[in-house]
Amino acid sequence: MEAVPRSLRILAPAALLAATLISLVIGLAIGGAAAERTLADPGTVVRYGLPAARTLVNVSMAVLIGALVTAVWALAPERKEWRTALDLAAGAAAVLTVASAATIIFTYVDVSAQPFSGDAAFGAGLAQFVTQLELGQLWLIELLLAAATTVLCFAVRDRRWALVALVAALATTLPLAQQGHAAGASGHAQAVNSLLVHLIGASVWLGGLVALVVVSRGMDRGRLATVTARYSTLALLAFIGVAASGVVSAWQRIGSFDALFGSGYGALVLLKVAALLGLGIAGVVWRRAAIPRLGGPRGARIFTWLVLAELAVMGAASGFAGALGRTATPLALESARDTGSPTVSPAEWLTGDPLPPELTAGSYVTVWKFDLAWILVCVFGAIFYLGGVIRLHRRGDRWPIGRTVAWLAGLAMLFYTTNGALNAYEQYLFSVHMLGHMMLTMLIPLVLVLGAPVTLALRAAEKRSDGSWGPREWILWLVQTPYSKVITHPAVAAVVFAGSLWVFYFTPIARWAASEHLGHQWMIIHFLISGYLFSLSMIGIDPVPYRFPYPLRIVILFATMAAHAFFGVTIMTGQGLLLADWYGAMGRTWGATPLEDQRTGGGIAWGIGELPTLALALIVAIQWSRSDDREQKRKDRAADRSGDAELRAYNEMLAKQAERDQRQVRR
Repeated sequence: MEAVPRSLRILAPAALLAATLISLVIGLAIGGAAAERTLADPGTVVRYGLPAARTLVNVSMAVLIGALVTAVWALAPERKEWRTALDLAAGAAAVLTVASAATIIFTYVDVSAQPFSGDAAFGAGLAQFVTQLELGQLWLIELLLAAATTVLCFAVRDRRWALVALVAALATTLPLAQQGHAAGASGHAQAVNSLLVHLIGASVWLGGLVALVVVSRGMDRGRLATVTARYSTLALLAFIGVAASGVVSAWQRIGSFDALFGSGYGALVLLKVAALLGLGIAGVVWRRAAIPRLGGPRGARIFTWLVLAELAVMGAASGFAGALGRTATPLALESARDTGSPTVSPAEWLTGDPLPPELTAGSYVTVWKFDLAWILVCVFGAIFYLGGVIRLHRRGDRWPIGRTVAWLAGLAMLFYTTNGALNAYEQYLFSVHMLGHMMLTMLIPLVLVLGAPVTLALRAAEKRSDGSWGPREWILWLVQTPYSKVITHPAVAAVVFAGSLWVFYFTPIARWAASEHLGHQWMIIHFLISGYLFSLSMIGIDPVPYRFPYPLRIVILFATMAAHAFFGVTIMTGQGLLLADWYGAMGRTWGATPLEDQRTGGGIAWGIGELPTLALALIVAIQWSRSDDREQKRKDRAADRSGDAELRAYNEMLAKQAERDQRQVRR
């Protein structure tokens, strides 16, 4: 007998779509986006059609991501629920593709003031829009990503390929995150990351609930309770991300409480806040009251009413979000380079942000530049780790306090590097950039590795028995893949660790990472991972397929130290700027000259950068000594158990050999 009525699979999408459309129309009226423009009005069809198409993009993307996350995290491929989830994802990806194409056409008509037509001139203008203008290029990328994800979702049915499809689906959020109101204004990086967190969190939350409704067909009450509990965990994390990013994004666009309560944009923000609070209350009801009762006789009724109510509120939030995207913000969010003002400084022209005050010793404590995405990475990393430690403690298992301290210290350093003065000044001073680089690739990974997070996760995570994969199963698969065996091999890790310096700074990659938001985020992730894998291969506690013997590890460490020193000396003695059109064009009137600052950065790479490597060598030496001690103790215990039988046998062999030698001499 099914746990929920069949009518729910009709009522749930209807409630979502109806609430979305109604709130979208109301939101357009409140924000003023539905009013006819005095100049270059695109017409009623575009005024309503563009936000409707954009909202459909958001909802279909949410269902796509939510369905794939649910399949990968909560469902078993051997069950019908798995195929249902992938079919839902494929359908949502197809809708996303069509909605993206429609949005491209509506957007072109809106920005060009050209009426829609089927003639060659309109097609040529549309082609120019998607190939030469950034907004059109972003929508073209969105369209191509959606089409590729559609093919993947229709083609794959294997668990691992479903993970590939999920990565492709998550990539569809990137072009949208770069189109927000504040994406091109001051604070571009913070705005893009906040919007990215918001999109992913909302997608997992909304799309996961839709997927839960669709895959509930054929489930018994016990199975429904299990899958719902897994979704509830994801929804809680998504709620935190959506709430935090929503506050940051709204404040960047409003800037004051007067604007919050005195503008159409502020009114829509308040409506979204009300919807978010309602969803938060629904989440509490799910976790405290509903899930424990799903297996009972009234479980189906409770599930049905809660789902309908939550989807209706989610639809309202989605509609208001679509209207917000078309509503003028109280703050003028225009990039400095786009204002045309003659007073724009070179630093503002290059980075979009004003030049910070002169760097002093106190600036390393007082100046901050927060990044919500990396704040959440650090916070969730600490919560999950401490949660694992607490679970082990309740089970009666011990976990060394030193590992916990090391992990939290590493996250604290990561938090400071991505949110403190290093993040505020690294775009303007090569020396600060190099200091942050050394932190990301050498010091932070070294401390994080000592926390042994993989070992903790394998010990704390529960083993699943229903055919689905949770944290334990995914981690076990990940550490055993051929790719993992290659990148964790000590030789490969050492080459990537040392070679990345040269490839990064002496190729156009450095310019890309300096000027593009995506490139900067890639730089942080790459250097963190490369440093982590190298430290793991040298001193890691977590299991890896192969490690070099201790003497060879020392040799590798000194070889990488030499490579770093040679790199630092090369930077220090260089006569030209590495990024002359960036660090040399900031127009700073304080601090060292760009070339002197670059030489300081080379000194940091040579001097300060070697300290973590020396610490690695010291830890390897200590581990080597302890390994010898353990081996000697093992031999002593074996001798105690056998009564030194091995030693007596060895002495008897020597005595017989001496006696044989004496007989040969007498002959």
